[in-house]
Amino acid sequence: MSKPDSFAGGGAYALARSLLFRLDAEHAHALTLGALDGLQRLHLAHWLAPAIPPLPVRAFGLDFPNPVGLAAGLDKNAAHVDGLAAMGFGFIEVGTVTPRPQPGNPRPRLFRLPGQQALINRMGFNNDGVDALLRNLDRAQYRGVLGINIGKNKDTPNAQAADDYLHGLQRVHAQASYIAVNISSPNTAGLRDLQAHAALDALIGRLREAQERLGAQAGARKPMLLKIAPDLDGRDMDDIAEVLQRHGIDGLICTNTTLARDGVAGAAHAQESGGLSGVPLRARADSVLRGMRARLPGIEIIGTGGIDDGTAAVQKVAAGACLVQLYTGLIYRGPALIAECVQALREAADAARAH
Repeated sequence: MSKPDSFAGGGAYALARSLLFRLDAEHAHALTLGALDGLQRLHLAHWLAPAIPPLPVRAFGLDFPNPVGLAAGLDKNAAHVDGLAAMGFGFIEVGTVTPRPQPGNPRPRLFRLPGQQALINRMGFNNDGVDALLRNLDRAQYRGVLGINIGKNKDTPNAQAADDYLHGLQRVHAQASYIAVNISSPNTAGLRDLQAHAALDALIGRLREAQERLGAQAGARKPMLLKIAPDLDGRDMDDIAEVLQRHGIDGLICTNTTLARDGVAGAAHAQESGGLSGVPLRARADSVLRGMRARLPGIEIIGTGGIDDGTAAVQKVAAGACLVQLYTGLIYRGPALIAECVQALREAADAARAH
């Protein structure tokens, strides 16, 4: 599968990237989203990306125009949804959002590892709170598939974490196409402890009851997905699978960022604390994806982590995903990556049908 210039916008993004990468990573992130908003207001955002022919997928009871989505984290406050949608995503996931605003961890907290096509972040769920996110969505024109990723506030003890997740679920239910429950970020102390069997059982049990109650009240059931870490062993996956199967959760997102530093030894910033994403994450993320697919054959899974070209997207689907999400690959490759992944998935599906 060819790289950027084989799709419209690739060369332009390569030039922009060379300038943006001279800036602090978080500043460049904000500047890029601001520029995207400006282009959208001028009705020019589509210039950044090629037109993407539909590749419909039905998953979680929802219809997706194509299987390539935006992962949570890039637009935490849902402030840039319309501009991002113009790039051709089949779905967009916003957040992670917490009940109350919080600044996140001190800066600097986002680091590029260009030689490895990777990022390390320790953002810490920095966001303006769920009320601000909903106000932003009220102003957005986007009407496609929207995932809203919910988390807990940093100062909420794990013993009360379910209260934060319930608050988030209740507040976003009307606006979301699906809700993603994030208990796997490595950048909020103790958050991953919620993946342990007893804690996960209690949390998912309460959320599932609320999900069904809210769906009945609204006359529209919203799927709920759990986002898990790549740093899981076989026993961890067994425990998670047992809880999710028993409670009948709708799906999984495999995976979040990793604490491991496989493949980045010696690189500048490699020893910074936080979650590693990008190409070095791919093997771990794919391993967990395959492991959860084997344990939960009836549950649909979104695959994310390390997708930097169309081949990597096809490998996610081969490992058991029905949809994929981009983040770090988008930073390095730009909007052309979306079209490349859709085209590769189309070609793989055509080849499978031919056989």
